[in-house]
Amino acid sequence: MPKKPMTRSEIMSRVKAKNTSNEMLLRRELWQRGLRYRANDKTIFGKPDVAFKGKKIAVFVDSEFWHGKDFLEGKNIPKDNNKFWVEKLQKNIARDKEVNEYLTTNGWNVIRIWAKELKKDVSKFADLIEQQTKELHDDTKSVRND
Repeated sequence: MPKKPMTRSEIMSRVKAKNTSNEMLLRRELWQRGLRYRANDKTIFGKPDVAFKGKKIAVFVDSEFWHGKDFLEGKNIPKDNNKFWVEKLQKNIARDKEVNEYLTTNGWNVIRIWAKELKKDVSKFADLIEQQTKELHDDTKSVRND
């Protein structure tokens, strides 16, 4: 009997929430540089992909689909169950803003990196993070590297 094709729901349910290949790419680079971090720390609001608790730096590696970049650019919006996806992506965008605001208000530096940009030049982003870990943190900032 031929294998039936997977439904969109089955496909989407297999998307990983943590330890994605993009996160692992960044984490390996940071580890090789001697930077030690917490991964997916549940004690930090928003569960950053990489966190430097002592320095109060939270790093998120965001996929363009799930975090709304494609949606805001009018790309890759599923046609099936469109209303659901529009609401889902809008909620994700709002949640990201809420996490950024909460963390910066509480003295954290937030760095958000688009996954495709990370793949192009992981060392660029590792340099940025390494620089942040070495700086004195007098002020808080939220950085999106678009």
